[in-house]
Amino acid sequence: MGKVTGFMEYERLKEASEAPPSRMKHYKEFVLHLGDAEAKVQGARCMDCGIPFCNNGCPVNNIIPDWNDLVYRGDYKEALDTLHSTNNFPEFTGRICPAPCEAACTLGINSDAVGIKSIEHFIIDKGWENGWVTPQPAAVKTGKKVAVVGSGPAGLAAAQQLARAGHDVTVFEKNDRVGGLLRYGIPDFKMEKSHIDLRVEQMQAEGVVFRTSTLVGKDFPANITNWSKETVSPDDLKKDFDAVVIAGGAELPRDLPVPGRELKGVHFAMEFLPLQNKVNAGDKLKGQIMATDKHVVVIGGGDTGSDCVGTSNRHGAASVAQFELMPQPPETENKPMVWPYWPTKLRTSSSHEEGCDRDWAVATKRLEGKNGKVEKLIAARVEWKDGKMQEVPNSEFEMKADLVLLAMGFVSPVQQVLESFGVDKDQRGNAKATTDGEGCYKTSVDKVFAAGDMRRGQSLVVWAIREGRQCARAVDEFLMGSSVLPR
Repeated sequence: MGKVTGFMEYERLKEASEAPPSRMKHYKEFVLHLGDAEAKVQGARCMDCGIPFCNNGCPVNNIIPDWNDLVYRGDYKEALDTLHSTNNFPEFTGRICPAPCEAACTLGINSDAVGIKSIEHFIIDKGWENGWVTPQPAAVKTGKKVAVVGSGPAGLAAAQQLARAGHDVTVFEKNDRVGGLLRYGIPDFKMEKSHIDLRVEQMQAEGVVFRTSTLVGKDFPANITNWSKETVSPDDLKKDFDAVVIAGGAELPRDLPVPGRELKGVHFAMEFLPLQNKVNAGDKLKGQIMATDKHVVVIGGGDTGSDCVGTSNRHGAASVAQFELMPQPPETENKPMVWPYWPTKLRTSSSHEEGCDRDWAVATKRLEGKNGKVEKLIAARVEWKDGKMQEVPNSEFEMKADLVLLAMGFVSPVQQVLESFGVDKDQRGNAKATTDGEGCYKTSVDKVFAAGDMRRGQSLVVWAIREGRQCARAVDEFLMGSSVLPR
């Protein structure tokens, strides 16, 4: 693999990025991909480890050692083809994936793991820069029609695979632009939306039809917004198409049932984040939720909470605090105990580096305000014993809060979608479908398949891409009796 002794000779190199004071003045990406020479050196660090655990650590089973070696040898075009053989959208994962592959890297047992994500980022950007990413229309059309509901990473992956298999694919998206949570959940400073637009152009050239501002279903709750103009019934889809893939995101947010929740200034993260993305795209909005000059409290310590922190800082918040209910994790993991699995450890995002007071083991007790507007948050310290949470006596405290953002994860997909199709659900409210054996990804309703968050619940972009690809193969087998699409 590459240079046999490379992992002993070269250190891991972090991608360069713009400094916080300047990057907080805009919403553009600020992480730069590696240069050619830097990428070759990082590829050389990949070990000839015998069993590449990174392949299984990666949900799409990227053939990581192969393209690391190809980058080291300067064969970037072949590296791109190898990367694309398992991942339709490496420009998404190369930017926003948390890289479970690196947690599984053999070198990571006693050293810094290979910078797999940075090499992936380099390969795909090199491909776009050189015009190597081109449409791949099917040579032969099957005459079969497939509807894909949802244009997030699962829906896009399924649609592209099915179009390349020769089927006529139509993607239905309730929002005004394609991309799902990639478009309106991920801030532009983490992933600019031009990457989605380029893939949409490629897929249109491959025959995929996109119908935006089209809601599939009816009677949606008021907090699920951004859809609009046209409504299509599931019955019509089942009648007009040979197969239907429901691949929407997990959009039902976890609420905070405490006194004062109804006060103005308390919002779900997904009421806050999409508005800035719309403004960045050129939309003129009335009543945008702004953090400017406000004391912001973000409840929830995950990626969505981090995105709220970064956006609030760019708005010019007076202060930003982030609370997490669970205890603070260790700064470093116990590698011999957890490798090659994803470790629990303290993670500091780029948004945290820009300014944020973080606190752990904190539970919000109530919200208080005047004239119907939130002014402060009352919280208490908690401790966990035998898996149960209990409040620490005399630990209650208050914090000034003009804007409270709830980023505590998502409970399930929007139930109205699943109920309108009439599919069976599992105990967590997701579409019930298996991922192996005969009829995988198929729901209880004939011709209807489910993939991504709609089937597995809230998860990573890379898992959505995997499920979209595998679901496409299952649909192709259903329609044609067999499939040449990869598993």
